[in-house]
Amino acid sequence: MHAYVYKSQRKADTYVYLAARDDFAVLPEPLRSQLGPLSFVLDVALTPDRKLAREDAAAVRANLASRGFHLQFPPTLGQDPITEDWGTDA
Repeated sequence: MHAYVYKSQRKADTYVYLAARDDFAVLPEPLRSQLGPLSFVLDVALTPDRKLAREDAAAVRANLASRGFHLQFPPTLGQDPITEDWGTDA
């Protein structure tokens, strides 16, 4: 399965994966208006052994198959290792 990834120009670190390139019609209108303009960033093959940096590839494939899109939100502070206390004295 292929996914076409777009970055929201209005919402920082928010990405939309589409099952078909430039098929923005699958996005609900309220979501499209919140995201604003989308810029193409990546064409990726989502094979069963494919790992993604911030998303579960199986969940992305499932959403693409059922809805035609997957929305990736910005990471929460709890997921960012730079914000963790590493026990240093600094």
